[in-house]
Amino acid sequence: MLPDYLYIIFFLLLGVGFVGSALVVSWFLRPRAPSQAKSSPYECGEIIKGDSRVQFNVRYYLFALIFVIFDVEILFTMPWAIVFRQLGITAYFEMAAFILILAAGLFYAWKKGALEWQ
Repeated sequence: MLPDYLYIIFFLLLGVGFVGSALVVSWFLRPRAPSQAKSSPYECGEIIKGDSRVQFNVRYYLFALIFVIFDVEILFTMPWAIVFRQLGITAYFEMAAFILILAAGLFYAWKKGALEWQ
């Protein structure tokens, strides 16, 4: 039992050592020429105006969450669609229930106005 853990500890130390050595080597090999332009934040080529702590509209986050939800839906439906014939009718109704739940969530977001871009 102890030799099994020794393998795990060995590979854990090997991984940590590899990452640590890569960080140390890159720290020594990096170019060191600091300047005002390199120290300033990059804003897509635009001159920075005001504070960087700007409050964004919550709609951006709602759009992102809705996108992630439907991205995960595709993640689940693609493998299901590939093996659909082998799964049978039970899997069909399970996936239909899954899609109906997501459609209900989309309908709710639509009715609440979360999809309106103003």
